[in-house]
Amino acid sequence: MTTDDLVRIAREWLAQDPDPLTRAELADILDRRDTAALADRFCGKLEFGTAGLRGELGAGRNRMNRVTVMRAAAGLARVLGPGGHVVVGFDARHMSDVFAADTAAVLAGAGLRVSVMDGRWPTPVLAFAVRHLGADAGVMVTASHNPPRDNGYKVYWGDGAQIVPPIDREISQAIDAVGRVDELPLGDGWETLDHDAIVVPYLEALAALPVGAARELVIAYTPLHGVGYGVLAEAFERAGFAAPRVVDRQAEPDPDFPTVAFPNPEEPGAMDLALGLAASIGADLVLANDPDADRCAVGTPLPEGGHRMLTGDEVGGLLAEHVLRHTSGDDRLVATTIVSSSLLAKIAAAYGVRQAETLTGFKWIMKAGPGLVFGYEEALGYSVGSDREGLPVHDKDGIGAALAVAGLAAEAKRSGRTLLDLLDDQARRYGLHATAQLSFRVSDLAEIGRAMTRLRAEPPAELAGRVVESAEDLAEGVAGLPPTDGLRYRLSGGARVVVRPSGTEPKLKCYLEIVIPVEDSVAGARARAAEDLEALKKDLAAALGLH
Repeated sequence: MTTDDLVRIAREWLAQDPDPLTRAELADILDRRDTAALADRFCGKLEFGTAGLRGELGAGRNRMNRVTVMRAAAGLARVLGPGGHVVVGFDARHMSDVFAADTAAVLAGAGLRVSVMDGRWPTPVLAFAVRHLGADAGVMVTASHNPPRDNGYKVYWGDGAQIVPPIDREISQAIDAVGRVDELPLGDGWETLDHDAIVVPYLEALAALPVGAARELVIAYTPLHGVGYGVLAEAFERAGFAAPRVVDRQAEPDPDFPTVAFPNPEEPGAMDLALGLAASIGADLVLANDPDADRCAVGTPLPEGGHRMLTGDEVGGLLAEHVLRHTSGDDRLVATTIVSSSLLAKIAAAYGVRQAETLTGFKWIMKAGPGLVFGYEEALGYSVGSDREGLPVHDKDGIGAALAVAGLAAEAKRSGRTLLDLLDDQARRYGLHATAQLSFRVSDLAEIGRAMTRLRAEPPAELAGRVVESAEDLAEGVAGLPPTDGLRYRLSGGARVVVRPSGTEPKLKCYLEIVIPVEDSVAGARARAAEDLEALKKDLAAALGLH
């Protein structure tokens, strides 16, 4: 694209932009004839997919801004048609409330009924609201655990789950057909959903979760500057738990996330303040939500003092057995993704229930089949249900998961045990399933493509001394799953490697699993697994040509 083309497109954008801040940003770039900045903002565009939209705030079609959001809302309105009902929610990120209001105005102007949450509520509340109100769709303005400069736009369908193909393509095509946003008809006749209208029904639905009867527990908690604290505290009070002790410096929503480098509990250092609080109060349990509270991180005391954060797979295995112990029925289904631990399949077999494996993302887990009582993904996402009420939220729910984990930890404490003891029990029963991630964050997305091409062209025959017994290209579709960009290797001894580009961040993500029978001590098995995982990381990085 020539500089003249960039300038023309930028001026067309500037003429329709309703936001004085992004207008000033773009006008300055045009005045300076900053071709690189124009190319960065206009040579590409944010693509609408199953994850909706997510990107950096700023001017241009390759940024999150009011024009981008209004076009997305107009595209959604065209797919739904007049008369449809959409629920709109938003978190505390920069511009989230503005983007929600723009979405409501465009939808209302297109003849749809719109319900807008009146506060900065967690994403699971929005997902619950779609089904609770019988709406046709929902929009949540959030960038989840992305850096402060980002925002995003999640779309839910009438079943309360995030959209899957072909709906995403239909909306994307409709967005492409939208003209100037300053010519869109806007409305203002939407209804407002307050705390009693939607948060209270959500909390009442959580009362059906399999929490158990034990309640004695000291909990350290952080919402990581997000919107989870108020709703979680109310949920715990209703369930009869003592109020969790919260990290004061992270308790209130703050879109700049001043105490963490990345507002993601999986990132190094993100849990330091929570772990410090846990040590000071002798906590039996550490809990964290990500900023929109759809994920839950869990920590537990160590015998030698201090606390350790559990992996998503460890929590997933513990919650699976907890749910299956507290529910009944031969038709129960548990589900996880192709990148999560194979432990869930062994647990399902032991309890005589069905197990399903899906592509990554809760949009796929929620489509696993009827009878779903528990679903999880290793990235700290869990959906917990019961045989009486089913799953209250058809998406990952960090608040419901926190309640269930608290119930599990309280039961263990009543017996003089911790979550670590329960993990050791599982290792003895099913074998130790040790998992780890290897991630490569890139500044140039082409690096990811080159690494995947290299791995496809030169697949490894051996990794960490284990023979690669099978290699599957997930782009071709395997085991009845839709095609996706990824590679899966099954290694001797039950080990497994999955390599795939992240769907929400500029990362190449590798998921590793080692399975070791426990023949003597669990501690010895864990030490061997840690060595094997480190060797696997080293060999895989070399095969990818990334470091």
